[in-house]
Amino acid sequence: MTDDIVIARTRQWLETAVIGLNLCPFAKAVYVKQQVRYAVSHARHLDAFLDELEAELRLLADADPAQVDTTLLIHPTLFGDFDVFVDLIASAEDVLTDLQLEGTLQLAHFHPRYVFEGSDPDDVANCTNRAPYPTLHLLREASIARAADAFPDPAAIYQRNVDLLQDLGVEGWEALAENWAEKRNPR
Repeated sequence: MTDDIVIARTRQWLETAVIGLNLCPFAKAVYVKQQVRYAVSHARHLDAFLDELEAELRLLADADPAQVDTTLLIHPTLFGDFDVFVDLIASAEDVLTDLQLEGTLQLAHFHPRYVFEGSDPDDVANCTNRAPYPTLHLLREASIARAADAFPDPAAIYQRNVDLLQDLGVEGWEALAENWAEKRNPR
C-alpha cells in the first residue's frame, strides 16, 4: 500500500467523519487552509516509530502555524492490535515530556478498533476515535485554546458526538466508513 493511498483514505475519513459529522468543530478551518501535515510511518518497531514521532513533534513545534498547524502521524501496519497501540500512547506521551513540549503540543489518538477504557467494544461512542489506520494527532495547544475560545461550550463537544453517533448507530457508522475502507479506491 502506497503512502498516497494511506493519505487519501485518511483524508476521506477526515472529510467524511471528522468534518462531515462535525466531530471536531476545529478541524475544518485547518483542513480548508491546508495546514494539516500527513506523515506516513514505515517504522518496523516501536523505537523507530518513536524516533519518527520525535522528529514530527520537533518539526511541528518549529513550523510556522500558518503553514503547518497540525500533524497526523499514520502507521498503517505496525499497531494493528489496539492493546499494543494503547501501550504506544504512553510511550508517545513520554517523548512529548522528554522534549519539554508539554504545554506547547499535545497528542490525540485514533485507531480502527478504538475502545475507550471501560466501554463495550461495540459501543458506537468509540467511533469518535476510530480512523482508517492507527494515527497520532499532533496538535498545538495554542491553536486548541484559540478554537475553544471561539466555541460556545467546548466541554459539550464529546457528549454531542456521543449523541450524534448513537443516533447514527453502528450500521450508520459502518456505512459511512465505507468511504475510507481499504477495499474502496480512494479518490
